[in-house]
Amino acid sequence: MASAEEALKQTHVEKKKKVSERYWQGSGEEKKDEAPGGSHVSGDQPAPLGSQTNQQTSASEKKKKYKAEGRSGKKAITRKPDPFPGSAPVPEEMRLKFRRKMKIDKLPKHKHIDKLRRVVARSRAESEIIEKESARHNQLLLQEDAGFLEGDEDEDTCTISQEDIADAVDITAGAKYFNLDLSQFGPYRLDYSKTGRQLLLGGRRGHVACLDWQTKQLLCEINVMETINDVKWLHSEAMYAVAQKKWLYIYDSSGIELHCIRKFNDVLRMQFLPYHFLLATASATGFLQYLDVSVGKEVAAVGTKAGRLDVMCQNPHNAIIHLGHSNGTVTLWSPNQKEAIVKMLCHWGGVRSVAVDKTGTYMVTSGMDKKLKVFDLRSTFKPLQSYFLPAGASSLALSHRGLLSAATGDIVQVYRDVWKTPVKKPYMAHKVHGAVWGLHFCPYEDVLGVGHGEGFTSMLVPGAGEPNFDGLDSNPYRSAKQRQEWEVKALLEKIQPDLISLDPGKLSQVDYATSKQKHQDRVEALGYDPLARAKFKPRMRKKGRSSTGGVIRRKNQVGHEDQREIIITTLKERAESAMERKKNDKGQTSAVQRSALDRFKKRAAP
Repeated sequence: MASAEEALKQTHVEKKKKVSERYWQGSGEEKKDEAPGGSHVSGDQPAPLGSQTNQQTSASEKKKKYKAEGRSGKKAITRKPDPFPGSAPVPEEMRLKFRRKMKIDKLPKHKHIDKLRRVVARSRAESEIIEKESARHNQLLLQEDAGFLEGDEDEDTCTISQEDIADAVDITAGAKYFNLDLSQFGPYRLDYSKTGRQLLLGGRRGHVACLDWQTKQLLCEINVMETINDVKWLHSEAMYAVAQKKWLYIYDSSGIELHCIRKFNDVLRMQFLPYHFLLATASATGFLQYLDVSVGKEVAAVGTKAGRLDVMCQNPHNAIIHLGHSNGTVTLWSPNQKEAIVKMLCHWGGVRSVAVDKTGTYMVTSGMDKKLKVFDLRSTFKPLQSYFLPAGASSLALSHRGLLSAATGDIVQVYRDVWKTPVKKPYMAHKVHGAVWGLHFCPYEDVLGVGHGEGFTSMLVPGAGEPNFDGLDSNPYRSAKQRQEWEVKALLEKIQPDLISLDPGKLSQVDYATSKQKHQDRVEALGYDPLARAKFKPRMRKKGRSSTGGVIRRKNQVGHEDQREIIITTLKERAESAMERKKNDKGQTSAVQRSALDRFKKRAAP
């Protein structure tokens, strides 16, 4: 019973818990709990009920006190001012990468153009904001950077072997250097898929194989028992085209023959335009043909009249096809024109290989004259650099980062920055087991594929591939479902072949129709000219005054008035041209010194 009474006396019901001190209240030694009467209350004895209001502040009062301290300028731990206010500054070099070119700089002065001028000004302001945001996102998302091979002091990078590079890099990158010994059916031509994941090999003696070259998994392997001239992947890794001895064949990724297109005969080279779904073929009969793989129909067939077409490449920027000919010329072709858009004399001998960079700015050619030339494709079409190779280059290839690979016999050389400054030595070099028959850089990888007489070699070329890929366009890690969705979207966004032109920027310009063009369109639509003067019909007079001679005389009088106006305008034009000619003659004669014998010269007829 006593123990129960003691327990009741020591109850905790009326005791107040000791509140933990906060960081804004200071240390506990300075503050002491005091009762309103001045008597100190110990922690063991319970305090009277009336003294609790002044002993400790409520939660709401503490919040008010904290806010008052913030307004008074005292620094709070949780609300420190940002030492770097605003968004992070963006470097100008990053902004230039995302800067959009304004095509409409000068608009004609017209009252109806004011609305368009306001829209252009608004779009410029929006483009500047997008430019900054894109550059800022690029810093956060695209953090991969391309590297290059650097040697030690007094060491040339071209002397470093592939085995040394494979030993120095990690295991995953080192496994990308390998050789396939396929001497029975060589030499080989090759092609990488757009994602850079699949590899397609085609042997001269009928061997075709497609594989996932990173995992070394073989997808299919067949022998067509016929000569193979070229192989090319189509819009996805599910189908590929093979140019055989007679006709063009389409196979799927499991090696099943889907189509045999007999309209395309004697095909030597092929190029696929991914955004137009067009397969361009060059034949031994001199024809350039375009096949729309989405519907399976021939879009255009152009007779080049230049003989055998065994040199071919495409411009990735504008989808123009470049053909090299035996007379040293390179011609540019579009499916909507029957004649060459541009014809360039590049070499004194036949053209052996042509390559165009990703931006469509530079073209590299090699010829029988053992020269390698770099041309500017923007407007001048003039050579920027010219190099002499002792044995000439039989095959050329350009990477995403601008590295140039040139094959000379069984030696593959890689050059860096060939169009900026004259290059004296190669960036890398490697010797293969047979004569090189095909070169191709793997997209988004530092790998160069070499097809030769003894099989296939995968080289490591640091700095060749683009480190960041566009996942919506070509994703190397996409699944089968993502590939199907991408294929449907690409078919909906397919570009028509009529839009292929030398300058794709013209499609974004505003077409201002002149009054003459509008009048011509109206005449063609109506079938007659509504503004033309009607033919003169003399009025018939009564009482025999409209004789036949009088009617003819009046008609001639009106006709002579029309002729008079034409004669006056032509005379004015002749007088103006004569005055300009005299001024030009005076300027030329003043520049040239006269002699005493000039009076015996025959004067030119006026």
